[in-house]
Amino acid sequence: METLANLESFVRSAKSGGFSPAARLMGVTPAAVSRNVAMLERNLGVRLFHRSTRKLTLTEEGEHFLQAVQGNLDALQSAIAGIATDRGQPSGVLKISMSPTFGTSYILPLLPAFLKKYPLIRPDWQLDNRQVDLIAEGFDAAIGGGFELAQGVVARTLAPAHIIAVASPSYMSGRTPPTNPEGIAALDGIVMRTPRTGRIRQWIMRNVHGEEMLATPTERIVLNDPAAMCQAALLGLGVTLIAVPDALPYLENGRLIRLVPQWYLDAGPISIYYASRTLLPAKTRVFVDFIAEAVKRDRLPERFAGSLG
Repeated sequence: METLANLESFVRSAKSGGFSPAARLMGVTPAAVSRNVAMLERNLGVRLFHRSTRKLTLTEEGEHFLQAVQGNLDALQSAIAGIATDRGQPSGVLKISMSPTFGTSYILPLLPAFLKKYPLIRPDWQLDNRQVDLIAEGFDAAIGGGFELAQGVVARTLAPAHIIAVASPSYMSGRTPPTNPEGIAALDGIVMRTPRTGRIRQWIMRNVHGEEMLATPTERIVLNDPAAMCQAALLGLGVTLIAVPDALPYLENGRLIRLVPQWYLDAGPISIYYASRTLLPAKTRVFVDFIAEAVKRDRLPERFAGSLG
């Protein structure tokens, strides 16, 4: 009988087009994947792949075998995950993606309590400002906002992502605070260049009454990272528009102040994303539940809300 490792190596290699990408998804070496596939071929008595230095393609027998086993492999992996859940011992590598600022400020501090409760789980967290492909890149979950929901991925909302205008007290000293978003144009702006388009991002703010107004600070400094924009504001270089989670620690300690506090922009929710399976791996299920409960306990939805009144 074939081992699960041999079958998974074959399916991952077929879907990703090579042993190296399959190895990255499985967390093993390309040599290990190649050995597993070779053993599977030897046991079956057929060649499953055409191999070349540049390309890996399925043989006709490999095509038929992939269609026959890939659905059953998912069922087997889910069944194994279910057994781990029933035993109450979630384990394994937990591969998570999140932004550096949000992850460091709000998720990483939860890790000691999480590992104390689930000591057999080994975190493999990647902090990066990009939208990952959960399934293709082998992530168990991702935390962030603005993800496009690919087929097979679901989102659980954690908190709002509201954008607000902030500046340092030193910058605003001697300046008249604006009374509405249009007044921000009179101030030095720390603005964002959108990585995907290369354009300066435009913000349309709103208030609780539904009124909308364009906020266009003068382009004094252009950056492409929210953490850098926040740091520039702390240095007294101007006004910037950033998400409440990025600004919150500095608003609470007084190093930043909020301008036009009745106005904000709703950038959509901050969510935790994961593959929609009938049986989630135990490690993923307990992580999703743990984060959702911690966010609720720490009142992050209320603290992240930019709307007042």
